[in-house]
Amino acid sequence: MAESMIPLSVAVLTVSDTRTEETDRSGQALVQRLEAAGHRLADKRIVPDDIYLIRARVSAWIADPEIQVVLTTGGTGFTGRDSTPEAVSVLLDKRIEGFGELFRQLSWQEIGSSTVQSRCLGGLANATVLFCLPGSTGACRTAWDGILAEQLDSRHKPCNFANLVIPERGQHD
Repeated sequence: MAESMIPLSVAVLTVSDTRTEETDRSGQALVQRLEAAGHRLADKRIVPDDIYLIRARVSAWIADPEIQVVLTTGGTGFTGRDSTPEAVSVLLDKRIEGFGELFRQLSWQEIGSSTVQSRCLGGLANATVLFCLPGSTGACRTAWDGILAEQLDSRHKPCNFANLVIPERGQHD
């Protein structure tokens, strides 16, 4: 008998000074993909590119035992007020070094050397896995389709992040 996928509770944060719910294509793309994969949307918000507003929202989700995954989109570049990595990195208990590396490898095939400007990152904080993605819809699709769909699927072998954040399966130390 095939093992069934265990749905995760996912929060999505769009970091932008200009986007609204109507114009937030990258956040909407993440919501569509996570729901299509069988996960639950726990919350979705938009905050301005402000290090303390980003940190406050992500901190609240990390502290919420009902949220297992946080996905952010936006604020990972080098321009203007991009500060998502600075806001989130201090909250992490462990960094997922390979996430940014693999994302840039996949992104290279789509946008070439411009991928070096992506400061996306992943990590684990308080039994919550976090991924900070660039703000473009294409980048969110690349990250979800190329990495996150498998890594958030409890059935993916030989290992995945889902099994680290599912309370009865987690390896929390």
